Amino acid sequence: MPLDTVLSACPHDCPSTCALEVERLSPERIGKVRGGRHNPYTAGVICAKVARYADRVHHPDRLMQPLLRVGEKGVGRAAFRAIGWDHALDLLAEGLLRAAQRHGAEAVFPYFYAGTMGLVQRDGIERLRHAMGYSRQISTICVSLADAGWKAGAGIKRGLDGREIADADLIVMWGGNPVSTQVNVMTHIARARKERGAKLAVVDPYRTGTAEQADMHLMLRPGTDGALAAAVMHVLFRDGFADRAYMAKYTDAPEELERHLAARTPEWAAAITGLDAEEIGRFAHLYGSTRRSFLRLGYGFTRSRNGAANMHAASCLPAVTGAWQYPGGGALYSNTGMYRLDRSLIEGLDRLNPSVRRLDQSRLGPILTGDRRDLGDGPPVTALFIQNTNPVMVCPEHLKVREGFSRADLFVAVHEQFMTETAAMADLVLPATTFLEHDDFYIAGGHTFLQVARKAIEPVGEARSNHDLLCALAHRLGAEHPGFEMSAWEMIEATFRASGLPAPAIVHEQGGLDCAADFETRHFLNGFGHADGKFRFKPDWKSIGSGHERMPVLPDHMPAIEEPDAEHPFRLVTAPARSFLNSTFTETAASRSREGRPTALVHPRDCARLGIVAGDMVRLSNKRGTVLVHAKPFEGLQPGVLVVESIWPNATFVGGIGINALTSADRGFPAGGAVFHDTAVALAKA
Repeated sequence: MPLDTVLSACPHDCPSTCALEVERLSPERIGKVRGGRHNPYTAGVICAKVARYADRVHHPDRLMQPLLRVGEKGVGRAAFRAIGWDHALDLLAEGLLRAAQRHGAEAVFPYFYAGTMGLVQRDGIERLRHAMGYSRQISTICVSLADAGWKAGAGIKRGLDGREIADADLIVMWGGNPVSTQVNVMTHIARARKERGAKLAVVDPYRTGTAEQADMHLMLRPGTDGALAAAVMHVLFRDGFADRAYMAKYTDAPEELERHLAARTPEWAAAITGLDAEEIGRFAHLYGSTRRSFLRLGYGFTRSRNGAANMHAASCLPAVTGAWQYPGGGALYSNTGMYRLDRSLIEGLDRLNPSVRRLDQSRLGPILTGDRRDLGDGPPVTALFIQNTNPVMVCPEHLKVREGFSRADLFVAVHEQFMTETAAMADLVLPATTFLEHDDFYIAGGHTFLQVARKAIEPVGEARSNHDLLCALAHRLGAEHPGFEMSAWEMIEATFRASGLPAPAIVHEQGGLDCAADFETRHFLNGFGHADGKFRFKPDWKSIGSGHERMPVLPDHMPAIEEPDAEHPFRLVTAPARSFLNSTFTETAASRSREGRPTALVHPRDCARLGIVAGDMVRLSNKRGTVLVHAKPFEGLQPGVLVVESIWPNATFVGGIGINALTSADRGFPAGGAVFHDTAVALAKA
C-alpha cells in the first residue's frame, strides 16, 4: 500500500461491504480508492463507482453549510440561504418541538434508511426516536420481503460463506445481477469457473450483464419465481434427485411436500412463467445432479406482492437435494443475522415504548396524504427529520409523496451530502459527512467480516456526522440518554465491549474481524434456526406477519401480483443500474454519462406491434401516474415485459415525474415490504 493509505469499508447499500484502501493526499483530501487486498472476499476488487469516490467526496455540489429555505419548495439551492449551525439546530429543535406540542410526539416521524450502512451513524436516529416517543419506523424499502421468505424456511438470517463459491460446481444466481450490484460475487464465480469448470445459471426476467455471462438463463415473467421453484422440485422428486435421508433428518414435511408438488409439473409452470417446459427440466436436472450447488439468492425477485413466497420456494431447493451437506453446497441470501451485536446503546432500546405507533416507510406517500390505514387513530405527521435517504425519489407512489411534501403545514429537515430532490423540498437542509469523514463500523450480508473504519479526512466544509448532529439536537430537545454524551468512537468501543468483541482499534488495525462460523454451523448441519432444528417446507406464516392468510401452505406460485389486463397489458421491472446505487452516484457526471438517459427496454415484437422504433419517446401509464421515457428494442426479455433500469432523478424525466410514479405502495405479504418490480402498465408511443 502507498505510505499514506488508510483502511476503510464501503458504507453503501450493497451486500459486499467492500474492504477499502483509501489514498490520503492531505488531511482534507483523498485520492484513489482501491479494493482491500487484505480481505479475502473483497480481494482487491471494487466497483467502478466506488473507485471514483474522490469525485463524490470533493464534488463541487457537496453541501457545505446549513441552509434555510426562503423560496419555493422543489426549486433547489437557489431557494435557500446559508445560516450558522447554532441557528440551524435551534430551528430544527423548534420545528420538532412545535409539532409535538400541537399534536403529540407521534406527529414527528424521524425517517432514515441505507445512505450509510454504518451502525452508529445510520441507527443512532432510533435512539432519538425512542428517547422522545416519536413515531416508530417499519423499515420495509429493501429487505422485508426477502427476510420473511428466507426466515420462513431457514429460521435465521445466515447461510453459506460467500467464499465457498470457489468450492462450487454450479452457481445459481437467482434474482440478482452482481455484474452491476455485487462485483465481488462475479470475481469468485469467475475463479470457480476457471479452476473447477463450474457452471453459472441465472434466473432473472431479463438478460442482465450477469445473464450474458451465464451458461443457462431462465428468463421468466416477473413474479413467477415460486412456480419455477415448485416445478424444479417436482422434477427433483420425480427423477430421483431428492435426498430423502437428508430431508427425513433436517426438514419438517418432505412427504407432504412431495404430494403437493405432484401436480406442479414443468408444463404447469411453463404456462405461468413463460419458460419452456423442457428448459425447466434441463435446469432441474443440472441442479439435482450437482451436489456442490451454490444458490445465491438476490433481492430483486422478492420485490413483489408475492416476494416472500418466492424467496421461500427458491430457498427450499438445497433442502430437497441435501446440497447443504457439501462444501460449496447450499444457499446464501444474507449473513447479517450471524453477527451477535448488542445494539442497545446505539439504538436506545432501553427507551423504546412498544405502544408508540409504527409507520411503514414504504408508504410515506399515503402517510403524508392522511391515509388512516397508516395513521390509525394518531395525529397527522407534521414534522419529518430525514437522514440517509431520498424518499421523494425512491419511494413508491411518487405523486403522493410529492403531494405530501408540498403540504404547507409539514416541517421537513434533511441531513444530506447533496441537494437531493428531498432536500429541495425541505425547510432546513444540513450538510452531512461521507463515510471518510467520521468513525463507524460495518457488518456485511455477502461475507462474514465485521469492519471498523476510522475518519480518513476532516469533514468537508461545515459538514457534521449524523452522530454529532443527533447529540447536539438531543441537548436542545431535552432528550436524555448516555449515547448522547459519547463520541462515535466511544459508542463503538462500548458496543464492542457489550457484544464480547475485541477492541475496535485492534479490529481496525487488522483490517476486520472474520466472524465466519464453522462448516457444520453455516451449513446448518447442527440444525436450522427453528426451535426443532428443522427447515420448514411448511412455514408458520402467522408468526411472521398479519397477511399470513394469503400465503401458500407449501412452496407454490402465489397469485397475488398486479396482473396485466387489457388496459395495462405490460409488466414493469424497475431494475438497478450499474453506475448508480439507488439514488446515490446520480450526482456524478461519470455515472450519468455511463447510464445515458431513462430508457425502457421493450421486446421487438411489442415495438413492431405498437409502431415503436429505437429512440422513440414512449408513455408508460397506470392508475397511479404517467411517465415518459425513450424506448430501446431489446430481445432479452419476454414480450409483455418492460424494464427501466435505475432510479433516475425525477428531474431527468419529462415533466419531472420519475419512474416511481408508477410503482405501488401496497404492502407485500405477509409482513410488508416495497413491491417495486410488481407493476402493471400500459405502453404507447408518445
